[in-house]
Amino acid sequence: MNTAWLKNDTVSLRAPEPEDLELMYAMENDTTLWSIGNATLPYSRYTLRLYLEQSKQDLFAEHQARFVITLAGGETAGMIDLADFDPLNSRAEVCIGLLGKHRSKGIATQALTLLCEYALKKLHINQLYALIPEWNEESLRLFEKNGFKKSALLKQWLRTENGFKDVFLVQRLSK
Repeated sequence: MNTAWLKNDTVSLRAPEPEDLELMYAMENDTTLWSIGNATLPYSRYTLRLYLEQSKQDLFAEHQARFVITLAGGETAGMIDLADFDPLNSRAEVCIGLLGKHRSKGIATQALTLLCEYALKKLHINQLYALIPEWNEESLRLFEKNGFKKSALLKQWLRTENGFKDVFLVQRLSK
């Protein structure tokens, strides 16, 4: 893989390594992130270790690709994924998460820019999309800053402690 697509002066995206087990464990078990996704149960280190050992990191075989967001000094900041890849319709969902201390520093913007350039120009994916809870204004700004446009409001999409909540579908097309 040509890493020039996945790197700038301050942020790089790379495939997960066995050493990233604790990062993945922390992110997958951060219950504050569960309300914006589909997680309902914690992941064990064993399950995540198996994933790291068995993943081919092949978008076409696994219909997903996970990347670790690494800062120039080597510190890991979070993860960004292409998920639910549909090769027939040439689209993939984008999911991003940062460890708390790395939020609101522009890291997510850089990581998303790198991933979009790679997915749209190198992999020739026609469409990237994300599902963003209506109340998550910070994520909505992040995706809009990277060329995503609101295309739908999905009513009562997520169940929360306070009832069902709406979600924006945002999309970025290759052309």
